[in-house]
Amino acid sequence: MDDIRALLDNHFPQFEDALVDRIASVATLRTFARDEVMMYSGRYFKSTILIVGGRVKLYRESNDGKEYFMYYIEPGNACALSMICAARNQASEITAVAVEDTQVIQVPLEIMDDLMREYKSWYYFVLETYRSRFEELLVVIDQIAFKHMDERLEHYLFNQFNEYNSRRLEITHQQIANDLSSTREVISRLLKKMEQNGKIKLHRNEIELINLFV
Repeated sequence: MDDIRALLDNHFPQFEDALVDRIASVATLRTFARDEVMMYSGRYFKSTILIVGGRVKLYRESNDGKEYFMYYIEPGNACALSMICAARNQASEITAVAVEDTQVIQVPLEIMDDLMREYKSWYYFVLETYRSRFEELLVVIDQIAFKHMDERLEHYLFNQFNEYNSRRLEITHQQIANDLSSTREVISRLLKKMEQNGKIKLHRNEIELINLFV
C-alpha cells in the first residue's frame, strides 16, 4: 500500500490526497516483462492501468494479422481504452504489449464510477487522458492520409529519439515496419537513404541519431 502511494505521488502528482489513499487501498502492483502481451484484442478488462515504469505499445490487428500501430503510453499515463471499455462493458479492440519491462498500478474497474463522482482530480485526469489519446490518433491519421512514407519514417524516428531522450535507439527494421504498417524492405531502403543523407547511422538492431530535424 505504501509502495503504491509513493508511486502515485511520484507519477501522478495531480491526484488529491484522498484519491491517492483510495486507490492505494484497493489497487495492486504488477510488472510485465519486455515483449509480454498485457492485453489481447477481444478480452475484457478487469482493471484500468496507471503506468509507473516502462513503456507500452498499443495497436490493432486486422483480420489478416497485420498490426496497425496506435500510440505508446508511458509513466504518468493511463490506458484510456480500458476506461472506455469499462464504462461500456465492452471487450478490448486493441492489443497492448510492454516495449520494455513495465510496472503498472491496476485499479479495479468496479470503483471507476465512484472515482469519477467523488474525486475531481480523477475526473479531470480521465478527461485529459481521453483528449491526449484522441490527439495522438489524429496525428496517426494525418500521417497516413497526408504524408509519404519517408516523411512518416522521419517523424516516427524523431519522436522515438525524443521519447527515449537518447541519441541511440534500439529497434529493428521489422519493428519499425510493423509500427508504420509497411514492409521491412521499404523501411530498410528508406533508412539507408537517410544514412546516406547524414541524418542517421545504422548499426545492428540500433539506429544512431546524427542530424535529424522534423
